[in-house]
Amino acid sequence: MFFKLRKWFFIALFPIVVFGSFLALCPGDLYANEKVLQVVATTTTYANLVKEIGGDKVVLNHVASPKFNVHSIQPKPSDVRNVSEADLFAYTGLDLEMWMDPLVEAAGKPQFFRGRERSIDLSRNIPLLGVPTHQISRSEGDLHIFGNPHYWMSPENAKIMIQTILEKLIEADPENASTYEQNAKDFVSRLDSKIVEWKTLCAHCVGKEVVSYHRDSEYLADFLGIKISQHIEPKPGIPPTPKHMQFLEGYMKRNNVKIIIRPTFYPVDSAEAVAERVGGKTVTICQNVGELPNLTDYIALIDFNVRQLSEALKTS
Repeated sequence: MFFKLRKWFFIALFPIVVFGSFLALCPGDLYANEKVLQVVATTTTYANLVKEIGGDKVVLNHVASPKFNVHSIQPKPSDVRNVSEADLFAYTGLDLEMWMDPLVEAAGKPQFFRGRERSIDLSRNIPLLGVPTHQISRSEGDLHIFGNPHYWMSPENAKIMIQTILEKLIEADPENASTYEQNAKDFVSRLDSKIVEWKTLCAHCVGKEVVSYHRDSEYLADFLGIKISQHIEPKPGIPPTPKHMQFLEGYMKRNNVKIIIRPTFYPVDSAEAVAERVGGKTVTICQNVGELPNLTDYIALIDFNVRQLSEALKTS
């Protein structure tokens, strides 16, 4: 009986052993077409844009939660691990993510350092706003020395970012170049259609003025022809003082400005207090994919912001 059971055991096991030996002898040939690029992006927005172009040829991780200000993120050990295992690293560039360099260094990935071959610096070729023309100092607050880094808020700049992503994906994975090129073409086509729609929807916004909490809405305002000359923060990164709030109230009344815009992660109390006193209101805009549940991709993000501003400026 024992020998019969052993015989049937080996008969049943034989196909598994043979198949396992086959995998061991030729794993590269079997899985050659299943390799994907591992990409880490600093934000959910960049991760989404890379995914739009990479499709199923890329696997994405991001560092910064969409619920928090990207300036002040503290990377976790899991972020170090993800970066250490990645093939490409996408980031804002300029001086926005000052935590990025220690993260890359901790992960032991010198090829991700700024300007290196496996880093995707999305600021490349972007026409920057707010570039300082004078020697700046700390007395001016958290002023960005290279210019305003919130350029992704303009869909016109997104087209430039897509080209940068496309070039880096092809450089890292030339075998799938045609797939990346087609994905990029399709995305830009959809984006161009939405740009026409957004411009039409917010045609009445051109020339209108709003107050912004931080200097993170300038690119969106520039895209829509909206004017921003005052901010809740008296200087970048500096909380408002009673004196500054008094100034803002007078300014808004004199210039008939009724709208204050703010991202979700900035305090609302000061903005709402001033808006109420001038007979206006605050309007929420978002900076990141996933900042609100319905902002599932980049186009949804910009669409939400444009519609928020269109409605507010229509009734103000």
